[in-house]
Amino acid sequence: MGDWLQHIALKAKSRTGFGPGLVACVLIATLSLAIALGFLCVALFVWLSNRYDAVAAGLILAGIFLLIAILAGVAGLLARLRNMERARRELAARSQASWLDPKFLAVGVEIGRAIGWRRIITLAAFGLFAAGLGKEWSETKKPEGRDPDA
Repeated sequence: MGDWLQHIALKAKSRTGFGPGLVACVLIATLSLAIALGFLCVALFVWLSNRYDAVAAGLILAGIFLLIAILAGVAGLLARLRNMERARRELAARSQASWLDPKFLAVGVEIGRAIGWRRIITLAAFGLFAAGLGKEWSETKKPEGRDPDA
């Protein structure tokens, strides 16, 4: 089992290049970007406060960041809906094509040879008959709609 998991991990690493060095570099880059954005926001605030007063500069920056947050939220929602639809289509395609997979057909042919086609047909007919009876018995009979005023 350990070899199998190691093989999967190595295969993922060969495709993505994921490793400790990559994590360290991404963390350093993220931290540096956050600090740079902080300094840019301070510089923008100072520039705006020189042009307008400090309250107006703060409100302008707050409006800009609110607009960015709203746009990111809408983009995230659209991405989520798009991913859900793509997953539904893929599940539908897999459920339709799963029985036509050559592996399953080969297994079905082997089972048919091992058990015998006549027995399989008899079992399938009995299964359909039992399913039909089960459906009939599980349906509840609704009483005839009587008019309470009559």
